[in-house]
Amino acid sequence: MSRIGGVAAVTETVVPSGPRSFLPLLAVSLLTGVGYALAGPFLSLFLIKELGAGPFAVGAFLLAMPLAAVAVSTVLGRWSDGRAVRRDLIVSASLAGAAAFGLFAVLRNYWLLLVVALSLSAVASCLMPQTFAYARQSLERSGSGRGAFAISAVRTMVSVSWVAGPPVAALLIDASGFTGLFVVAAGVYLVAAVVTALTLPELGVGGAESTPAAGSGLRREVVLSAVAFVLLQGATSVGVYALPLYLTDVLGGSTSDAGLVLGLCAALEIPFMLGFGALAMRVDYRRLVLAGGALALAYYGVMVVTTATWQVAAAQVLHAVVISAVMGVGISYFQDLVPDRPGYATTMFTNTAKVSAMLAGPLLALSQVLGYRSAYAIGLGLSVVGLGLLLVARPRSG
Repeated sequence: MSRIGGVAAVTETVVPSGPRSFLPLLAVSLLTGVGYALAGPFLSLFLIKELGAGPFAVGAFLLAMPLAAVAVSTVLGRWSDGRAVRRDLIVSASLAGAAAFGLFAVLRNYWLLLVVALSLSAVASCLMPQTFAYARQSLERSGSGRGAFAISAVRTMVSVSWVAGPPVAALLIDASGFTGLFVVAAGVYLVAAVVTALTLPELGVGGAESTPAAGSGLRREVVLSAVAFVLLQGATSVGVYALPLYLTDVLGGSTSDAGLVLGLCAALEIPFMLGFGALAMRVDYRRLVLAGGALALAYYGVMVVTTATWQVAAAQVLHAVVISAVMGVGISYFQDLVPDRPGYATTMFTNTAKVSAMLAGPLLALSQVLGYRSAYAIGLGLSVVGLGLLLVARPRSG
């Protein structure tokens, strides 16, 4: 636990550096993504159908769960940056996820499940930021110049998991109910823990001391960037939540149309995510994120004036580019803002997604009152403010 011991751990660690040795980390990202993509989207349905929870109880559960996740993942992110624990933390969080969904499979008491959500599930929520932080630290140790592309590849595994996870989950629910769904999700998390323990080395203590002057400057940039990303991702969340209702209630489309449009966007994200990762090796991260924010204005502007389902489908090309630039390159952008604290920086980024999802609920309710087309006007307004904050959050030179 001493600093000398931490240095020794760094020098003795064999760090994965080649593409083949990076595959286990991609596998871990895919497995943990699939684990949550299987169960996460169906939690509200589970609470209503299996527990008989009312609207207030469901809302309280789904609000308390991400709040606990933000708090726990932030604490663990800060703690992990000063210790040689990142690999072990990924293993522990995977086991926590397995235990959480294992308990969801057998418990049918609202309050007991809430305790599970606020404890084990909250610990499991650090998996994504810790995986990205591990990737960053591993690449720095190996001296790789392909960091942005590798991070985007890890992020792409999350997108792939969300393409496959929900449809498979629906089949599992039809075949074996929620018990079967949660057992499979728990098993996936358990496999992720085993893969991590057997294939990923501990990297030692990451980062270096930052000077007070740099720290004070970076603090302002990180805060402004975090608020900007909450707004940009909040716009995305509102737009995605409203899309099925917009297509069916406003444009006269069908539920299957909504599924096809959402699936099209998710599929387009995969090549765009990898493409932006490759581009980020030559272009400054900030410029790419700003470009994504600017294209968000175009996307929501188009959505406000669409009159047919095919126009919404065509606009998903823009949407996929926005998501890939903001949420894909955004990870590397935050890690560069605080390069000596990858766990803290990545957790800050992932927490913006959690907060934006909480923001989206009330905004969707507002759009229900004003008309679902207004969801995209709201998204346009959020994107304007978010882009403005990113422009203000210019890194200080010198």
